[in-house]
Amino acid sequence: MAGRVNIGELARLLGISKASVSYALNGQPGVSDQTRARVLELARELQWYPSSSARALSGGRAGVVGVVLAREPEVIGTEPYYMLVISGIESVLIHSEYALLLRMVTAEPGRDLAVYEKWAGEKRVDGVMLFDQRRVDPRIPLVQLLGLPAVLHGVPGPGARIRAVVPDERGDAERVVGHLHALGHRRVAHLTGPLDLLHEERRDELMREVAARRGMLVETVPADYTVDTAARLVAQHLRRRGGPTAWVASNDLMALGAMRAAAAAGVGVPGQVSVLSWDDSMLCEVGAPPMTALDRHPREYGRLSARALLDEIAGVADDGAVPQPSELRVRASTGPAAP
Repeated sequence: MAGRVNIGELARLLGISKASVSYALNGQPGVSDQTRARVLELARELQWYPSSSARALSGGRAGVVGVVLAREPEVIGTEPYYMLVISGIESVLIHSEYALLLRMVTAEPGRDLAVYEKWAGEKRVDGVMLFDQRRVDPRIPLVQLLGLPAVLHGVPGPGARIRAVVPDERGDAERVVGHLHALGHRRVAHLTGPLDLLHEERRDELMREVAARRGMLVETVPADYTVDTAARLVAQHLRRRGGPTAWVASNDLMALGAMRAAAAAGVGVPGQVSVLSWDDSMLCEVGAPPMTALDRHPREYGRLSARALLDEIAGVADDGAVPQPSELRVRASTGPAAP
């Protein structure tokens, strides 16, 4: 029967309109959750799936959303944060009959622009999620010019008129700095990602602001998210006298690099120096010692981003949903400041 079933037949069997069936199959508003579930269940039962090529030819939707990650592939392959975000995105898309198209390009600015132009020209995607906004970011005016619905994963830059899922960055800084202050740390090194990324710049500013209110000093050490670079930079600082008593790394890989540098230099963690990661993951749990880390709930972040993009595609107003507050997972890598 699967070969003879179409939207009209599904509508007849369910006793509802063809428009309601279409809304349900394409993840659009206009039907109740109960009706949507009935439509999807019958479609699965009859082994019927909407044709993406037919939708494209008729001027309909592609049933695909796109993500371009401008990071080196070897970094993406070892950085758990993005994999967790993507799993959250997929957990929403799988129930909406949308698919995810993921592309990786090198971190050189502008390499991703051609991807968005190609996707829009070929009608390959119905919308895109933007990650890692830069201080000057040509992607936002480009997707607006192309008419691509888009959602930004993070805080929009000044003047950027785009729907965004915004984390509580100030709250995160308060949690990280407050924890170290309570342990007696007054000199902290902030091992950041590239500072031309807007979230890194803002995170560093907030760290400094929160620390200054508590009488603490923050030294900024820019890096590139990799273990090796972090280990090299931390090793250089560990050779100095009177250096920071705690290191805050922007991701778990760099925190691991800081731990390796300390071990190689014979510096005890947390006896002589504390290490804290801005991203929590399994790497933090299995480290020796296990690392204190900020759990920013990346799966939930991915789910909210996907829902926001589907709403943007469907023309649903922004409901202002925000991610749940981060939680600091205190483990053995942070302790009282060394005298």
